[in-house]
Amino acid sequence: MAEQEGVIKYRLDHQPDDAPDDATAFQALRAWRAVLHRLALVGQHPDRYMGYGYGNVSVRAGQGFLISGTQTGAPEQLPRTGYAQVLHCDIAANRIVARGPVKPSSEALTHGAVYAVDPAIGCVLHVHSPELWSSATAYPCTPADVPYGTPAMAEAVARLYRQTPLRDVGLFTMRGHEDGVVAFGVSPEQAGTRLVAALAETLAGLESAPP
Repeated sequence: MAEQEGVIKYRLDHQPDDAPDDATAFQALRAWRAVLHRLALVGQHPDRYMGYGYGNVSVRAGQGFLISGTQTGAPEQLPRTGYAQVLHCDIAANRIVARGPVKPSSEALTHGAVYAVDPAIGCVLHVHSPELWSSATAYPCTPADVPYGTPAMAEAVARLYRQTPLRDVGLFTMRGHEDGVVAFGVSPEQAGTRLVAALAETLAGLESAPP
């Protein structure tokens, strides 16, 4: 049976608080999430992943990052109240400290791992795309025995960044997380453009493949 979506595997210290401020980068992130929702890369559907919400997005903010909340995939336009602020991400201790009106995504530790590999990274997008995920050989990928949202995933991401062209590609697949794809960039625009361009290229290749 497929692994259940939305299960938080890290230790969470969460403080209820107001919604994050609507800064420029946060506005861009929310706009790109709406685009990804329209493409069904983020969302919630009864026929996918046992009906659980899927996909999450984040943008760097100060010493931490803003991230969509756990199980917030359904709305096309996710309001500010659907985001949490991660204040501290301790990968070795498998611990997240956050505040906001919702708890952070179950993938917050993976987002933190991507931000940790390069201070220039300003946005991380985690989506579900069967087409991209099936093109495993086209992009760097984490091993099939590494589950999402764990220190092992964080270590795998760091290893990919050191040992593969991931720094330039800006996209990797998660073999241990069905259809899981992560794109990143210095901004939401770069991360989103990389992701959509990769999907377009993959779809073009599928259409041109012999029957």
